Amino acid sequence: MSDLHLRPSRGLAGELTPPGDKSLSHRAVMFAAVAEGKTDITGFLPGEDTLNTVKAVRMLGVTVEEHGPGGLTVHGRGLEGLAEPAGVLDLGNSGTGMRLLAGLLAGQDFFSVLTGDQYLVKRPMGRIVEPLRRMGAVIDGRSGGKLAPLAVRGAGGNVRAIDYVSPVASAQVKSAVLLCGLYAGGVTSVSEPHKSRDHTERMLRFFGVKVKDEGLQVSMAGRQALRAPGTLEIPSDISSAAFFLVAASIVPGSDILIRNVGVNPTRTGIIDILTSMGADIVLEKRREQAGEPVADLRVRYRRLHAAQVSGDLVPRAIDELPVIAVAAAHAEGTTVIRDAAELRVKESDRIAAIAGELRKMGAVVRELPDGMEITGRERLAGAVCESHGDHRIAMSMAMAGLAAFGETTVKDTAWIETSFPGFERMLTQLAY
Repeated sequence: MSDLHLRPSRGLAGELTPPGDKSLSHRAVMFAAVAEGKTDITGFLPGEDTLNTVKAVRMLGVTVEEHGPGGLTVHGRGLEGLAEPAGVLDLGNSGTGMRLLAGLLAGQDFFSVLTGDQYLVKRPMGRIVEPLRRMGAVIDGRSGGKLAPLAVRGAGGNVRAIDYVSPVASAQVKSAVLLCGLYAGGVTSVSEPHKSRDHTERMLRFFGVKVKDEGLQVSMAGRQALRAPGTLEIPSDISSAAFFLVAASIVPGSDILIRNVGVNPTRTGIIDILTSMGADIVLEKRREQAGEPVADLRVRYRRLHAAQVSGDLVPRAIDELPVIAVAAAHAEGTTVIRDAAELRVKESDRIAAIAGELRKMGAVVRELPDGMEITGRERLAGAVCESHGDHRIAMSMAMAGLAAFGETTVKDTAWIETSFPGFERMLTQLAY
């Protein structure tokens, strides 16, 4: 365990390049593992979560070479080339790693077991288990398969294609079904109530798979071979950039440039929300990497005002809502966040966690079943805050500490390494 101590900043200045996108890092390793040929990956996030996915893929018989920070070479074994693991696959703290890998393993002809840390085994898995069982996999776990550990007996050659209507907008659910659908004889489709992030569809296309996108439905014929693209460049994670977007927006005197950030439209809710609150954010040097749009983000301090956050915006900013709450605590007026009940079942109950920690700093926050009402004030007061074992809560409170009066301590911040290695170093370089 470690603590982070913060003093009020006079402004953030300079440039930073956040670590590689976490969602893309998980997918790049898994997709390359079942592709035909060798894939050289650059910009890979060397965090605990993603490295656990690398370990799991190695246990499935895939050779993965590491070339310093962010560099990997994955020797693909094709759709039928994975091997039954000799031990339990431990995904640590990663819901993405467990849910996507469960989808891939549901299409195999062997047995495997997936587990995680004390937080991951409490997170809901029934949302992927139900459709994967419909596709022919035999899956068991605690609470009838609603909680990990999960024991997966793959359907092998008997995978059934399904038309799945998901009750939640979840890229992890959609991805698990599509990954299993790679092994089906027919066309698998997933429909959602709102559009979730589309990294899986984009990366499947980058690996040569034909995927059809029609409104809120994604469909794909099974038995398509994945072809190694040679090189796959992963952009920086907008979820990591989000903390500095907020910090520069709430600390007077700030002016920073965040380089090489993925700006996938299904992930840019943080930019749209902050802009609607009056933030000064400019996208520069737009380009494309591995099928993903990328840009440099210039952000300068500007006084914020309240906004309404609900509906289709929420899935596009679900991971960033804790730090958006920090921005709201510094905005003029009352910000209302609704339709975000999904935050209750993340690494922590993020609604309760961020509301409670902001109250310690003097913020006026009212919890709602599916969100929060936050009445902003000009400045918060430093406090001793808890991370709740959640990397995003820890980093969000660190940003609040930069704008607060007096010292702020965020306790137990080791969890930050799961998604943002080097966070404290970058923070120290920018804040003065």
